[in-house]
Amino acid sequence: MTTDNSSTLSPSTETPTHRPIRSFIRREGRLTAAQIRAINELLPAIELKADGAVLDMNVLFGRTAPVTLEIGFGNGESLLEMAAAAPNEDFIGIEVHRPGVGHLALGIERLGLTNIRIVAEDAVPFIRDRIADASLDRLLLYFPDPWHKARHHKRRIVQTEFANLVGQKLKKGGLWHLATDWAPYAEHMRTVLDAHPDFSSEHVGIGEAARPSWRPETKFERRGIRLQHAVFDLLYRRTNMPEPTA
Repeated sequence: MTTDNSSTLSPSTETPTHRPIRSFIRREGRLTAAQIRAINELLPAIELKADGAVLDMNVLFGRTAPVTLEIGFGNGESLLEMAAAAPNEDFIGIEVHRPGVGHLALGIERLGLTNIRIVAEDAVPFIRDRIADASLDRLLLYFPDPWHKARHHKRRIVQTEFANLVGQKLKKGGLWHLATDWAPYAEHMRTVLDAHPDFSSEHVGIGEAARPSWRPETKFERRGIRLQHAVFDLLYRRTNMPEPTA
């Protein structure tokens, strides 16, 4: 499903209603029988909705532990690998592609993991409304849609407004880890975040060929490498925090 920010007129008021700019297109693909079972039977127990009260992570996972949120986990294999390697940490994965959601739910069942929750809706409303301020230890954004055409650059999720939101939700010292195999998008990311007062960069140079040990290689990354794309890993630490109000 393609969405844009074009306006429509209400039949009753004739006033414009603006659609939100989406950073994704919902590409459904074909669900396997196993993925359908996972969505119907497994997902309800581990799914988080975009609507609802602000989450208490200690209650959600039944313990106090570092929390990582990944936006756009694809087929979920990288998230599974990270969660399995870090059983003392907790993870929330966001993905609108239902085959990927089903694949991740099956992986959670197969590995018996209890430290992953899934959001199958738009990332921005969920992060804005359900994630408490200063509650995330890491936010991961691996290989988001680069929106190659200039007229579509406004759809890129990495914009100053979104950086403001991420800065609000990360703890002081929290890490925002971005990866892309599209050099112009990497440059755009650095332009936005190098100028942002809430973050300081920790990657070396421009982040090319600098994959940290904790990030598994992804399917999108392997495809980019086959196309001879350079891969960029950009690390930004949450620095400045607002003074508490009296």
